[in-house]
Amino acid sequence: MGSNHNNDNLEHKLQAGKLFRHVNSLVVAHLRDNNLNQAASAVASATMTPMSVEAPPNKLLELVAKGLAVDKDETLRGVSTAVPFDPIVTAGYGSIPAPRAASVDFSSMNDTKGPSKNIPKHESQHISEHKNVSRCARFSPDGRFLATGSADTSIKLVEIAKVKQMMQPEARDGPVRPVIRTFYDHQQPINDLDFHPQNTVLISGSKDRTIKFFDFSKTVAKRAFRVIQDTHNVRSVSFHPSGDYLLAGTDHSIPHLYDINTFKCYLPPNFLDMGVNGAINQVRYSSTGGMYVTASKDGAIRLWDGVTASCVRSIDGAHGAAEATSANFTKDQRYILSSAKDSSVKLWEVGTGRLVKQYLGATHTQLRCQVCQAHTACFEEFMFHVTVFTIYFFDVHFFQLSISIA
Repeated sequence: MGSNHNNDNLEHKLQAGKLFRHVNSLVVAHLRDNNLNQAASAVASATMTPMSVEAPPNKLLELVAKGLAVDKDETLRGVSTAVPFDPIVTAGYGSIPAPRAASVDFSSMNDTKGPSKNIPKHESQHISEHKNVSRCARFSPDGRFLATGSADTSIKLVEIAKVKQMMQPEARDGPVRPVIRTFYDHQQPINDLDFHPQNTVLISGSKDRTIKFFDFSKTVAKRAFRVIQDTHNVRSVSFHPSGDYLLAGTDHSIPHLYDINTFKCYLPPNFLDMGVNGAINQVRYSSTGGMYVTASKDGAIRLWDGVTASCVRSIDGAHGAAEATSANFTKDQRYILSSAKDSSVKLWEVGTGRLVKQYLGATHTQLRCQVCQAHTACFEEFMFHVTVFTIYFFDVHFFQLSISIA
């Protein structure tokens, strides 16, 4: 009974948080669309809602009008109009927009096996190389760039259009060089990278305990223009969707939240009492910033409230005794994909913490690996699992291995 009660409370808080985030989004969009930019900016900053949030024109006025009409009608009939949510719940980071494409509904799937869809044909192409192991890679939000970080302390920025041009057989205008920038400013290996959601800024986290900011719009800049000095090895970095904040996963067991305008670091006031152990291998925001997830060396996958920074769910021993190496939200934020040093991939339901599916195919053990669901139009039904040696593609509908690339 106690477990069910806790699950109900968590689900209740998550739903309440969604409502508050949606209201905040409508308010910001309404003020912005009516040229009240100063007010919109103030509300966006106070609630950590992106200024670019999308909402139908006059949607707030339409909902208020409908609500007033219903309230008037129910008041006349003596019906209570109390909001069915806990008013103590704090407003969230952003809205949950309607998906532009239908998301995969894992909850409606059966365990039946079937033929997997064919993945589009791809060929390997040598682009460039680091002088040591490539430790991380990240696509820009618009898909135009790919950044790679290495144990040789360098960062390479690749322009995807030039990669496509290089692979065209009719390209005869001399050699094409897809690597358009190389940055050198770290003293130790690069652990993770992320692109700013709006600006031409790339950040990197390193074993030298720094987070560095690179402006890749400047052709001659090879060094960072801003630096955050952390107290621990920075294992992972993730920008908030607004671009005003970032999370750092470090050798410390609690994610470090930074305001990128002031560089102030924030930790939960009660973090010493959380009972959380283990360095953080990866931290990732959800698409709205209302939640974030961590994968830790102690084997736990933890879900965090994006406002209060409290841990709202901990999946201990998510992969048995193996160290959890990555965790990412699916596009609709209903599920989390995790991977570990046992090379397995698991799908978890956010609301309940239950294991939905396990993907089989990668059989290497004790190898660091990462996993994510593709969000582009041609790949949205596939999931990628990367180990040291192989990239695995899974069909998310049938949970089968579609192809592996060694």
